[in-house]
Amino acid sequence: MDDAATELADRVRALLMAEPGLEEKRMFGTRAFLLDGRILVGARKEGVLLVRVTEEKGTALLTEPGVSVAVMGAKSMGPSWLDVAATAIESDDALMFWVDAARDSAAG
Repeated sequence: MDDAATELADRVRALLMAEPGLEEKRMFGTRAFLLDGRILVGARKEGVLLVRVTEEKGTALLTEPGVSVAVMGAKSMGPSWLDVAATAIESDDALMFWVDAARDSAAG
């Protein structure tokens, strides 16, 4: 994991620390944060945030700046897996928006 990914993981951890049922695992080259066994978000290379949402919400969120469908290896993951560029999550409020989007989708 590069420095930007490590820094992002630290920021996500700080935001989610008090969340009951939170687990942190290394998966697919990503530092993933899981809630009740389900991936919420992950810190990827170059400080990119991987966000898991419902397909419907993902399709709507693809219009946000710095957002694209996540790709793992040669495989596009579809609109329920989004990559959010580091430039789009520079503030804690912006990062929290994406963490909340993932949490809302996991709850629904």
